Amino acid sequence: MATVRSLKYQGGVDVADLPTEDVDALGRGVGNLERHLHIVRDILGLPAVVAINHRAEDSPAEIDALLAACERLGVTASVATHFADGGAGAEDLARKVVDACPPAPVEPTYTYPLATTLWDKMTAIASRVYGADGISADAGVRAQIQRLQDDGYGELPVCVAKTQYSFSTNPALLGAPDGHTVNVREVRLAAGARFIVMICGSIMTMPGLPARPAAASIDVDADGRITGLF
Repeated sequence: MATVRSLKYQGGVDVADLPTEDVDALGRGVGNLERHLHIVRDILGLPAVVAINHRAEDSPAEIDALLAACERLGVTASVATHFADGGAGAEDLARKVVDACPPAPVEPTYTYPLATTLWDKMTAIASRVYGADGISADAGVRAQIQRLQDDGYGELPVCVAKTQYSFSTNPALLGAPDGHTVNVREVRLAAGARFIVMICGSIMTMPGLPARPAAASIDVDADGRITGLF
């Protein structure tokens, strides 16, 4: 799924200016989409279709430019207008997804084998998915990773928590950056869920509450009537 708005943001447009047509910025941001396609097609080995989630502010020139970019990248794309048009607005997308499905199930490939170490799994994610040169961690985090490895958790998969705005841990590093280093600042064991969480860069995990949570405006009066819920 891609939007004109998100790709313009990845092309360097300030949030306040995103509603304004900017085909050049869209073109710069397409590298981010290309990186995502690389992950799906080249790393996971799966077919891909780009769903262009249409917004009312998208200009025809921007939509045409994005469709042309998808054609250059060799991927089928569909402009989905389901928010405005309901199911009919996603029919073309659905048909293209069906057409892209292989006749027999495809077993995906993976970023790393489960048998490799936790450190090597995180390194593989950073280099193959995020385009990084490698990973880093202070001595305490390295020791924690090694303890988890030694305690029998080494074969668990790794889940990464980091900024959603960039392939790097720096939210201002947009597009498809490479050559950066992913710093692991904390490690958490989710023993029940059976995975390891690597927390990278400055990111808040759940609960990610705003400065004034909605709960502060919710109340119940003496008669049991609830206010402020919506």
